[in-house]
Amino acid sequence: MANAPAASHALKVLRLLARHAQPLPAATIATALGLPRSSTYHLLKVLADEGFVVHLPEQRRYGLGVAAHEIGSAYLKQEPLRWIAQTVLTRLTSATTHNAHLAVLHGRDVLYVIEERAPDRPDLVTDVGVRLPAHLTASGLAMLAALPQPQLQALFPDRSALTRRNNAGPASLKQLRATLTTARERGYAEEDGYVTPGLASVATAVLDHARQPIAAVAVTFPADADKQDLAQHTMRAAKQIAARIRGVSP
Repeated sequence: MANAPAASHALKVLRLLARHAQPLPAATIATALGLPRSSTYHLLKVLADEGFVVHLPEQRRYGLGVAAHEIGSAYLKQEPLRWIAQTVLTRLTSATTHNAHLAVLHGRDVLYVIEERAPDRPDLVTDVGVRLPAHLTASGLAMLAALPQPQLQALFPDRSALTRRNNAGPASLKQLRATLTTARERGYAEEDGYVTPGLASVATAVLDHARQPIAAVAVTFPADADKQDLAQHTMRAAKQIAARIRGVSP
């Protein structure tokens, strides 16, 4: 972007707004990016005119606009995650001999995007297009653990948001917070019997340029398997996918 500073600055503004759950004042944007205020206001006006930024005059703040959402939706519609992650998931299944998945977060649910079945392994309730409560899946817990606290609180404002399956999974917000803290400390999340009795899963979040969870890689296996070893496999796979998304060598 050295030859196009205005484009570079505009993209930095969008990325900054994307990292924050709440709209920001122009002065905060200018300070965070080290830009003159006059240049910042000019960039914000151009982005607002094109629909990428919305101005909230009552609050004197700026947030992401509809055009930014449209770009994000188009990204998902083109299924780039399938193109980027399919080979990694195939290798993961081969290396672990267990079923592997790639899922994305949709509100309080996870949506399965890739399913790699291993030979002679149990049938699973997960499949491409299937949705499950995020807090009951290793994939969902891995992504929830990577979310900013305000976003997590918005998704789970009270205990009523915590549905259960097979009488398993976090039964309170305190339990959910403890589970997510453990996942952050370990670098991976796990569930044991939350979805299917006798089966467990481990998962690692795939983080984008802004360190936000764009997806999660998971492996499902009999509950008596070595979880830590399988977790290491998901961590390596998640790192490889994140590197491909960023366009760098893993």
